[in-house]
Amino acid sequence: MGHALHDLGIDSMSVDERITLVQQIWDSVAADAGLQPPSVAERAELDRRIAEDDAAPGDVTAWETIKAEALSRWQR
Repeated sequence: MGHALHDLGIDSMSVDERITLVQQIWDSVAADAGLQPPSVAERAELDRRIAEDDAAPGDVTAWETIKAEALSRWQR
C-alpha cells in the first residue's frame, strides 16, 4: 500500500468510507476539468438513443465495416 494511504489514514477507513472518498475525489477532478453531467437535453438525447437501440438491437453495423468506410474516405 502506498505511503499516502497510510500517511493520510485512508488505509484505516472502512470500505464504504473509501468509496465515498473516491467519489468525492472524482467529482472534484471532474469539476476542475470542466466536466459536467449531461444537460437535460443531452440526457433526453441519450435516452432516445438507448430506446432506439433497445427497439432494434439487431440494427447494427460491424466495426470492421465502419472502419473500412472511414479509412476509404480518409484516403480520398
